[in-house]
Amino acid sequence: MDRILTEHEVNQYSPLTLAFLGDSVYEKLVREHIILSANMPAAKLHEIKVKKVCASYQSEALEKLMPLLDEKETAVVKRGRNATGNTVPKSSNAVEYRRATGFEALFGYLDLLGRTERIEQLFSLIIDN
Repeated sequence: MDRILTEHEVNQYSPLTLAFLGDSVYEKLVREHIILSANMPAAKLHEIKVKKVCASYQSEALEKLMPLLDEKETAVVKRGRNATGNTVPKSSNAVEYRRATGFEALFGYLDLLGRTERIEQLFSLIIDN
């Protein structure tokens, strides 16, 4: 992103908007990690990617990250987790999906703040689960 926002500006976005952005931030990291790990057919890349971006994986990843988050990051996760309007896909349950939304909100929040190093730090802790 070309423009880094202030904490105040980022907090003006709804948690679902942060999750909308965070979903793409996280998925891009997953895709890069997979292709840098091995050169393989696109179908295999897609299969691996789906396992890493699904709600159950994100929910487990969030569980590992929660003790490492600061107060502001934890608040963003909670806002995302408690946001209404989530339609739960058949592939997960409501608890996993809400936690995944909090996880994605965190990545969106950090991205808008320009905290790339923090994103990479958190991502490195969860990607090889």
